[in-house]
Amino acid sequence: MNKVIGTHDGRDVIEAVLESETTRVSILNYGCVIRDWRVQVASRAVPVVLGFEKFEDYPEHSRSFGILAGRVANRTAGGTFTLDGETYQLPVNNGPNHLHGGVLGLGRRLWSLEEDRAANAVELTYDSPDGEEGYPGTARFRARFTLTGARLDMVFSADVDRRTPINLAQHNYYNLDGHGDVRRHVLQIDAHDYTPVDENMIPTGDVVPVGGTRLDFRQPVTVGERDLHEEGIDLNLFLNPDRNRNNPVASLWSEETGLELSLTTDQPGLQLFNAPQMQIAVPGHDGASYGPFGGICLEAQHFPDSLNKPDWPSIISSPERPYHQALSVEIAPL
Repeated sequence: MNKVIGTHDGRDVIEAVLESETTRVSILNYGCVIRDWRVQVASRAVPVVLGFEKFEDYPEHSRSFGILAGRVANRTAGGTFTLDGETYQLPVNNGPNHLHGGVLGLGRRLWSLEEDRAANAVELTYDSPDGEEGYPGTARFRARFTLTGARLDMVFSADVDRRTPINLAQHNYYNLDGHGDVRRHVLQIDAHDYTPVDENMIPTGDVVPVGGTRLDFRQPVTVGERDLHEEGIDLNLFLNPDRNRNNPVASLWSEETGLELSLTTDQPGLQLFNAPQMQIAVPGHDGASYGPFGGICLEAQHFPDSLNKPDWPSIISSPERPYHQALSVEIAPL
């Protein structure tokens, strides 16, 4: 059932709720935000993503909590790229970089929302005009969320009227305890390589094996063991291209709740971020205080700065090659 939970730019902010026997997921038409995701463990409904009870806290205090980031998620060096002989300048909103689609991107805009009760799904659409945030061409975005038992299936797509870059990323911060930090969570990722970055957090263009580095999550290990000197992790992992795309590529487990997250994606990369400097001034779900390492992002997407790395998988969509991404996340007791 949909309900109005606030207003933004004079328009209603609508929340849709998907429910199963064990799981309840709340989705906003503001930025396709997954506001709340509850999983029943014994007598407790654990909030497994970071978010706020009141919509009014999102515009000021959210650090991309639960958004659909784009048109181009992650960082683009200098906010510039060249396509078909023309150079484009995008907003610079992260030091010298363009990040997550710009000042508003897709994650701070109101989408149209429709329920599909028969499928236990919601579908959101947004029409992005030519030139929005500096991107060429018009794009009609769709985001469909379907809850089946403990699994949330997400399909993101876009139809465009000309060649234009698109790289979307669902941006939940997961905390399977529902409070505290995530450094005791156990993480495993099927990635043999990663893309190192320069001082501006832009990939150098190299692809380096994870073996012997703190990015080696090929075997289960606690996040804290890989988070040397509490400096945090904010890097892109090159997912195993030979993996079975129907099987989970990443898993996250909490000893406290016994909950395990399994993530399946058709994307080539996974940005791993554990928010070492996060300090949110207002309370989150169930009154939780969100501080350093309060959540971990597993952002399935193409690689950062792909627009300036021609040898990397292309993020250029066209009328003949529309954008499509499939992502599934299941959270249930192990």
